[in-house]
Amino acid sequence: MNTTAHTIPFLPTSETTAIEGDFPIVEISQIAEQESWRKEINRPIYHIHKWWATRLGSVFRGITLAALSEPGTDVWQSFYKHHQLSGKVVLDPFMGSGTTLGEATKLGAKAIGCDINPVSTFQVRQAFTHVPESELRAAFAHLEAQVAPEIRRYYQTRDPVSGELIPVLYCFWVKTVTTPENETIPLFSRYVFSQDAYPKKKPKAQLVCPACWEVMENRHDATEVVCPHCAQPFNPQQGPAAGQYVTATNGKRYRIKDLLPADKPLAQRMYAMMALRPNGEKIYLPVRDEDQALYAEAETRLEQEELPLPTLSVRSGHNTDQALGYNYRHWRDFFNARQLLCLGLLLRSILEIEDVAVQEQMLCLFSGTLEFNNMFCSFKGEGTGAVRHMFSHHILKPERAPLENSVWGMDKSSGTFSTLFESRLLRAKRYLDEPFEVDFQRTLFGERLGAIKTVASSAIDVQRVDSWAQFKAIPNAMMVLNGDSATLPIPAKSVDAVVTDPPYFDFVHYSELSDFFFAWLSPVLKGRYAWFERADSSAPGEVQHKDSRVFARQLAAVFSECQRVLKDDGVLAFSFHHSRVEGWAAIYEAITSAGLAVVAAHPVHAELRAASPKTAAKEPISLDAILICKKRSVADVYMDEKSAIANTRTLVKRLENAGMSISTTDHFVITASQMLIVLSSQTLNFDAVCNALQKASKHTHNLYVVHEKKRIPADML
Repeated sequence: MNTTAHTIPFLPTSETTAIEGDFPIVEISQIAEQESWRKEINRPIYHIHKWWATRLGSVFRGITLAALSEPGTDVWQSFYKHHQLSGKVVLDPFMGSGTTLGEATKLGAKAIGCDINPVSTFQVRQAFTHVPESELRAAFAHLEAQVAPEIRRYYQTRDPVSGELIPVLYCFWVKTVTTPENETIPLFSRYVFSQDAYPKKKPKAQLVCPACWEVMENRHDATEVVCPHCAQPFNPQQGPAAGQYVTATNGKRYRIKDLLPADKPLAQRMYAMMALRPNGEKIYLPVRDEDQALYAEAETRLEQEELPLPTLSVRSGHNTDQALGYNYRHWRDFFNARQLLCLGLLLRSILEIEDVAVQEQMLCLFSGTLEFNNMFCSFKGEGTGAVRHMFSHHILKPERAPLENSVWGMDKSSGTFSTLFESRLLRAKRYLDEPFEVDFQRTLFGERLGAIKTVASSAIDVQRVDSWAQFKAIPNAMMVLNGDSATLPIPAKSVDAVVTDPPYFDFVHYSELSDFFFAWLSPVLKGRYAWFERADSSAPGEVQHKDSRVFARQLAAVFSECQRVLKDDGVLAFSFHHSRVEGWAAIYEAITSAGLAVVAAHPVHAELRAASPKTAAKEPISLDAILICKKRSVADVYMDEKSAIANTRTLVKRLENAGMSISTTDHFVITASQMLIVLSSQTLNFDAVCNALQKASKHTHNLYVVHEKKRIPADML
């Protein structure tokens, strides 16, 4: 056992892997936090396409390395070394975006991934497929010549100064309601529609006049403005919409939902554009008759073309009911007519690419482009990535002031097919050839300076296979499966480590959200892959439920299969966090029902604290607990509640001494994870586990008390 100064007491005395002992939670958390600021740049291979709750590669590198290393290995000293753990097999039964697969492969191990969601399986297969950059560029050039001019023609406007047609980057829309008195009201909460991300430094903003709809420039915080075009005075900070209500000109208030049309979403009005002059200057312009005519032309053409557009209905669910409540009944309703036309034209051209490997790379890119090119997007502002994508909230929230992107785009665009080709697809392909880790440049005294990239592994060169026989026979094989992970085509006791991130217990159902992509991909891929022939992206065996006991049974089925395929001396390591005892009790039931026991638990940095919807939480969770499980027949751990609380205190001190801010909810995550070591060696019912966790939580909460509005360690009072 590792006996460094940071060793946590009361851990198992018969480790077979390094992860059962001490783990460099501070060092890996610091690297993970650095990675989290730009995950799509620091680990581009896992961000080739949208997936939810993608865990940090540096954390999973550390977990996988420790899970495959001998007891006593200094994981941090080994973190940046080249490893050839040949012969080792790692399984991820909830592969999501493929983080575990990539990290295991970089360490020299072989990887098996399975996910029940077809969108996950498709994107992971594309992420690990080698296609020469020259072939991708050739295909892109072909699309640029064939279909880009058609798309760009629908995103242009006339420069009022030169009279020339110039490209449009973004179109600004606002939803409208019509009152019983037949007054049409735009749902502006304020008339400032564009400002800088740092308005105190750059106060200039763009306003729209509520009377004549002209666009003007003023301060972001202006309260008294007179329109220079129609002389109408108005307060830009006070629009007619506030919360759930809208106020008519006669002063009468209406509940917005009461004004919803019977069978369709709210009407929308395009009122402004951001265009690009040849010299690179961005200008804001109002929408003129010529612009409206161009949009009408797109509407007419859409009716005439036969395009591969989605027909799938939106199913009811926690993440979709808000959209359904506003009459978004089909996934095509999330797009306006011009978007449907341009996306359909682009998809039709992609499907004409003869090389299947190249075509599927472009299909993956196309699908990823959708999240930035629909009418659930909004404008983030100047000085930042302009487009706030539709999944910035876990629910599908209809935008009152949506932003229409320009689909194909140009160099100054954000979230378009052409820009994502460079920033997502090519960056991911280059990472396959030249994978790197995030590190810090340090002084002679060990102080951290700026972040740097360090090469710590060979190229990711895998051959994708579909059977265990192929997997065993081919040295660089990777098996990427689609299906229920409760029944895997893998022999018993054949996996060295299971490393995963299970679905979140509660209301976040990924399949409800991934239907958005499935609606476009399924019609064009279902003849190629059986897993796209479903009615939607869900399937029997999906581990996702708001009822904690149902969730526990679903997860137990997968963990039982992991226990079957895991070698006797192997570990199941997975990340988890939850703010309620019910979530942890569900994990307890899943683990113990599967014949496993928790032998160690390590808190690490989970994701960026500023990530939405994290910022909405009063006490956000920024830590994941890495739970280490072994088969109960070989687990050797004896720990009582007092020891678990002592461990919690030690772990909190280690993290806080390193400068990490630990919220009350983070405290609970650490406590609950340590208590699972105590409880999983016992046989308890659900309620007993909840009570034990609640009791321990109260003990650890007393470590930090509120005194004069400051959090002070109890032993210092």
